[in-house]
Amino acid sequence: MTSTSTAFATARAEGRAALIGYLPAGYPTVDGSIEAMKVMVEAGCDAIEIGLPYSDPVMDGPTIQAAAQAALDGGVRTSDVMRVVEEVAATGVPTLVMTYWNPVERYGVERFAADLAAAGGAGLITPDITPDHGSEWIAAADAHDLDKIFLVAPSSTDERIAMTAHESRGFVYAAAVMGVTGARDATSDLAGPLVGRVRSAGDVPVAVGIGVSNGDQAAEVAGFADGVIVGSAFVRCLLDHEGDLAAGLDALRSLTADLAEGVRRAR
Repeated sequence: MTSTSTAFATARAEGRAALIGYLPAGYPTVDGSIEAMKVMVEAGCDAIEIGLPYSDPVMDGPTIQAAAQAALDGGVRTSDVMRVVEEVAATGVPTLVMTYWNPVERYGVERFAADLAAAGGAGLITPDITPDHGSEWIAAADAHDLDKIFLVAPSSTDERIAMTAHESRGFVYAAAVMGVTGARDATSDLAGPLVGRVRSAGDVPVAVGIGVSNGDQAAEVAGFADGVIVGSAFVRCLLDHEGDLAAGLDALRSLTADLAEGVRRAR
């Protein structure tokens, strides 16, 4: 496996932020999602987040929900997600799974960690568990040398931010807005102060997610964060070309190139 810290170290050496791209496994198909993520890697993503489709999302907005539900309707299961991880990790980029806790618990925490590590996965992003309620996952992740990425929000107290920074490995996911995922016309003015609070609490990279959809926004966020996370805008490329994977891949390639140029332009 390739640790997420590798992506941040490479980006830092080049004087820029890392670009982290998200797509759900299994949309439009399992093989189609693998092909799409490989296009994102080729076009400039430094790390990939693979969404595990889930029927009861808390954080996902309508765009990601639509793709995840289509994947579920197509029969995608956790074993398929592991196959996507294996294929994408083979490109050499850090490959993470982003999932709500219930599927991990149902699959078996130790089994999930072992299978993710065996597939070459770098770690797990867990939006709905906090370190003080994630001891079972922390133990399994440590046993298999997996990154543990927890979230903070503008509403997080200084105490919770300090705890999260201490327990996270790989990076801290800073949710820049109080709401669900989705592309926005402007970045949140809460993001910069939140990144500063995390940095003052611990020595761990901070990546900002929720809302970035173009190179100009990526450049703005890259000016103060260690990483820029993009999800809904990538998913929209595929949704807007449903039934035409080639056109969707072209759109993904173009968007990734724009975002990659943005994080490089920032500094």
